[in-house]
Amino acid sequence: MPDKAAASPLTLAVDRTGNAAVVRCSGRLVSGVNDLLYLQVKQLIPDCKRIVLDLQETTHMDSMGLGTVVRLYVSAKSAGCALELANVGKPIRHLLGVTHLMSVLAIIGENNIRMG
Repeated sequence: MPDKAAASPLTLAVDRTGNAAVVRCSGRLVSGVNDLLYLQVKQLIPDCKRIVLDLQETTHMDSMGLGTVVRLYVSAKSAGCALELANVGKPIRHLLGVTHLMSVLAIIGENNIRMG
């Protein structure tokens, strides 16, 4: 039986425009690959004032992935950078709701309108 994490590894695509960046996450943000996201985004924080994590193609997030997003949020906020989540699917939205992080993390919808 193939390993699901191996079947859909996390891939990241970074688009920078001025002092803003969009990080498109595809695959599964789970234990074992969460450091990839942390290291990529942490590099952007000193130079960016706004970082958007686009989760449209993110199929699953576990507690390690969630912890990574929270770590990045704290690092960004400490550096005067805004970290926002975009295109949050229903399973990840549910995880954020259960952990009461919907009101803490900036979640944007269509046309960059803040949702929570």
